[in-house]
Amino acid sequence: MKNQKRAVLLASFVVLFWATVATAFKIALAGMPALTLLLIASVTALLVCMAELAYRGKLKGAVAELKSFSVTKRSLWQGFMNPFVYYLILFEGYSLLPAQIAQPLNFSWQVVLIILMAIFMKQKIRLMQAIGVLVSFGGIIMLSMNNSADLSGSLSVPGLLLIMSSTVIWAVYWMLKIDKSSDPVVELFHNFLAGSVFLIAAFILFPSPMPETKPFLAAVYAGFFEMGITFILWNRALNMAENRVTVTQMIYLAPLLSFLLIHLILGETIGVLTFGGLFLIIGGILLSNTRNKRGKERDRILADKK
Repeated sequence: MKNQKRAVLLASFVVLFWATVATAFKIALAGMPALTLLLIASVTALLVCMAELAYRGKLKGAVAELKSFSVTKRSLWQGFMNPFVYYLILFEGYSLLPAQIAQPLNFSWQVVLIILMAIFMKQKIRLMQAIGVLVSFGGIIMLSMNNSADLSGSLSVPGLLLIMSSTVIWAVYWMLKIDKSSDPVVELFHNFLAGSVFLIAAFILFPSPMPETKPFLAAVYAGFFEMGITFILWNRALNMAENRVTVTQMIYLAPLLSFLLIHLILGETIGVLTFGGLFLIIGGILLSNTRNKRGKERDRILADKK
């Protein structure tokens, strides 16, 4: 049980860190466009991965792997999807919506994954999974109709479409990574290296002034805690956990803690519809998150990302 306690402790830090990133996104986006935020965050995450690999004595080997055409090709398409396309769309959605709407909507990617695996990988959706999907989509509809969450009295339709599009991209990204057995930190390093190249090229085409100190630090924070160190800690927690179910379910605390920070720091008033939508989304995920042989691949993906 000693390893389990350590895993729970690490997971607790992860939950706390992930709960803060929605607020960091909004602070950063108040002072820069989404592309600039993503470039700063991606480079920060790249440096975090390099530091971790150097500490483990694997950095030289990770760089050497890029000499392989297959590794480079995989890194390019993965880096294009994540961080380049996924986070660019996500941040654009965050720039148009209140954080209390964008954050739980993005959380629904797990439900999208179930649907996509049923369509493209012939994973049969069981009754409880189907009910869970319907419950979660009820939460999505509730959030999408929560116009009172925005000071204008109306939620941005493009913002809603962008966030929901990001859930599809994220689900596809993790579905395509099934059966990839490489070191996750090495793979993340390759992804952020390729993604940073795409982002630098995009920034040259669409330059913007450097942000002021506060939004710049928020962007660095997002790269460190959304994309970098938190991922590393999460994988360590899963690897040492004797009961992964307990650890993975802790992640559902993150949106609730996030609401508290959104209210206290951003000043958003969290309404009943927001809480209701979040609870329906999480409830649907829990209902659909059955553990059986047929769903083993999907469950492993959820454990890796949560």
